[in-house]
Amino acid sequence: MFDGRTRTLLILPQGVLDDVRVLAGKATTTLKLSVSVQIVLRALVEEGLKRDGDRRLLSNIESQAQAVRRIRSRGSRGRQDPPVGTRTELRQKRGEKARGMRIGSAKPEARAAQGMPDLAVIGSSRRQRS
Repeated sequence: MFDGRTRTLLILPQGVLDDVRVLAGKATTTLKLSVSVQIVLRALVEEGLKRDGDRRLLSNIESQAQAVRRIRSRGSRGRQDPPVGTRTELRQKRGEKARGMRIGSAKPEARAAQGMPDLAVIGSSRRQRS
């Protein structure tokens, strides 16, 4: 059964993992065998692969691929848009300044008072090492 096995890291939303745990618990009760999350995930993948022409499966794959593309494109631009409805977005709509400091925006005295290093010193030490 496990010939040619390989390791895989699988990142899942918490809700999906909770559903898998519930299914593992139901299977344990029904079968009177110890059923782990790993066993359930393996069975779901195998059964899903048998449905390669299923429209719902292809639709799910498409939506996940598009979500990954959106996340990656935001990351490549070097910034992420604030989530809808956050305090930052509401302040931006009202024209208020965000609280807190941006790195490098404060005077060295203010940074020192907060226990933060002076960026000029950090920058000069980097130039010297090069």
